[in-house]
Amino acid sequence: MLIKASATLRNDYPSISDLAKKTGEPIYITKNGEGDGVFMSIEAFEKREELLKMRERVFFAEEERLTGAKTSSTEEVRKLLKQRAKNV
Repeated sequence: MLIKASATLRNDYPSISDLAKKTGEPIYITKNGEGDGVFMSIEAFEKREELLKMRERVFFAEEERLTGAKTSSTEEVRKLLKQRAKNV
């Protein structure tokens, strides 16, 4: 876990930005010794957002399955995909 003071962010933004890009990890920013915010590269943020969206879709699908929604076996899905590929 990377922790930096808000003064470092304010006074030396380029080094914090480079560190975030290099590590791909969030940097926790403190103000007066207390947690205040998080800084991360756009690439890391977008990757994190995509992961959260994917987890949400998996969670939703599992919730549907548990409530009795129709599901398909792996073999059924393969057959469907082959049929669609032939029609393209």
